Amino acid sequence: MQRSLVILGLTILVVGFAWPWLTRIGLGRLPGDFRMERDGFTFFFPLATSLIVSVVLSLLFWLFRR
Repeated sequence: MQRSLVILGLTILVVGFAWPWLTRIGLGRLPGDFRMERDGFTFFFPLATSLIVSVVLSLLFWLFRR
């Protein structure tokens, strides 16, 4: 459990530092990412980006378990 939490924390840290480069390739602006803007309110839900990141992480975890 401790090892999993450390790996999860490091993954979040790496993604946080890499986010400026990831947005350049289109993550965060995909067709399935929802953005609603009203006066004084912005709601952003990156559904497509979340799905892609989930699939990539699932594949990586699957490969490391083998």
